[in-house]
Amino acid sequence: QVQLVESGGGLVQPGGSLKVSCAASGTMFSPNIMGWYRQAPGKQRELVAGVSSNSQTNYADSVKGRFTISRDNAKNTVALQMNSLKPEDTAVYYCNVQLVSLHREYWGQGTQVTVSS
Repeated sequence: QVQLVESGGGLVQPGGSLKVSCAASGTMFSPNIMGWYRQAPGKQRELVAGVSSNSQTNYADSVKGRFTISRDNAKNTVALQMNSLKPEDTAVYYCNVQLVSLHREYWGQGTQVTVSS
């Protein structure tokens, strides 16, 4: 079992920056993928960014060049640095862990990010 606790989020003006972080507890079997998804009101949840246990990253086209995902394998944490934020980035951001070999997936409780003037 893996538990995820998110922190960060909040209200920021357009063009601003924000960082959300997630700490995983429990056994993180490798290979695994840690990532962030988001869900805006009335929309489906979508992948924002992911990073594998061998440090491969992928990003949604909409955030490339603005967001950076990073992980600390020793601490089992993943962070998403969000720069040049836009109103359309407003959503609940969810931390996600996928234990690839075990075919298991875990979600955090979500943290609200609001980009508004």
